[in-house]
Amino acid sequence: MTFKVLLAFIAAMTINVCAQAADAKASSATKETVTILEPANGATVPTTFTVKFGASGVDIVPAGTNQEHSGHHHLLIDTDVLPDMHSPLPATPTTIHFGKGQTETQLTLTPGKHTLQLVLGNYAHIAGDAPIMSKKITVTVK
Repeated sequence: MTFKVLLAFIAAMTINVCAQAADAKASSATKETVTILEPANGATVPTTFTVKFGASGVDIVPAGTNQEHSGHHHLLIDTDVLPDMHSPLPATPTTIHFGKGQTETQLTLTPGKHTLQLVLGNYAHIAGDAPIMSKKITVTVK
């Protein structure tokens, strides 16, 4: 009788460990993404307009916060050649840092077509080996 109880206990523990491993694998497989929520791709906007940022699978935190699965936004404007993702992203008129953890901004651009793209930087403004970037969108400024 004790052998059957021991066998049942081992079987129950094995199932529990397998279930925990499956849960851990599923949670680690969560895709980390950033996106431009507004304006929509192809939108026509005034010279000053709001850009709203979204993120999934990552926490948006201020620069300097060294926390796993987190970072802060950088907005690339009219950028055809990506900056070096292994160095701190440069602060330029076309690479705007949101190091306070901001999730939206007011942007002023000249009339015409412009592209926008988000890149997530870590605590030191580095995107790394597998940068988390949004799709590039195009807006027309009137």
